Amino acid sequence: MQHVRTSGPESAVAALDVAGIGHSYGPKRALNDISFSVAPATFTVLLGLNGAGKTTLFSLISHLYDTRRGSIRIFGHDVCRASGEALRRVGIVFQARTLDLDLSVHQNLSYHASLHGIAEREAQQRIAALLDTVGMQGRQHDKARSLSGGQMRRIEIARALLHRPLLLLLDEATVGLDIESRAGILATIRKLVETEGIGVLWATHLIDEVEDGDHVVVLRQGELAAKGKVADVVRDTSANSIRAAFSKLSRIETTSAPEVSP
Repeated sequence: MQHVRTSGPESAVAALDVAGIGHSYGPKRALNDISFSVAPATFTVLLGLNGAGKTTLFSLISHLYDTRRGSIRIFGHDVCRASGEALRRVGIVFQARTLDLDLSVHQNLSYHASLHGIAEREAQQRIAALLDTVGMQGRQHDKARSLSGGQMRRIEIARALLHRPLLLLLDEATVGLDIESRAGILATIRKLVETEGIGVLWATHLIDEVEDGDHVVVLRQGELAAKGKVADVVRDTSANSIRAAFSKLSRIETTSAPEVSP
């Protein structure tokens, strides 16, 4: 994968800026006044229990839902007013599997490349490089349905990177995967942050996917419970670990701990 340059005008603005976002489903409020940012070349964990509002927020960022309260900008481009400019800078991996199971790995990726207007020769080069990046080299002719859950997720990550985005969004990307697959996918994404300068927003309810050097945004029932570096959130909640801080912020009973594996 070609290195993404992080110098220049775009590096001076937030990869993602969420300001005062609110959203409701009829009378049910799903998000209320959510504000945070993701800097370029950083790994930010969107942490919350199921039902906290993570998927709703992703749907707003990706413009699947219209933003009616607040604003969302990707490298300075408003998702509503300049959706094309904003969304061409972002790659998205949704929680639900989205590969066409009847197509091969190569066919799935080639189709996506064509949607982005990538010329065939260039697409083949990018596909080969990305399959190597995600550890799936030599699997391009396999039918998608023959892959394991972890392998499918790796192909979806490769697909999200085909157009060389500067921001990558992943919604519960490791749900249902075994511990080894989860660790491998996390390591791949963290390496992309380090080597390619990609900003990442990683949504999860699994506290063991958070590392000490990460930034975290904690949602609780549609409200922003905390944001900042892991050490700052731990300190501000008078906790001794991010696990304890998350339990307190999510109001989990002290006799139970947040889920740590699928």
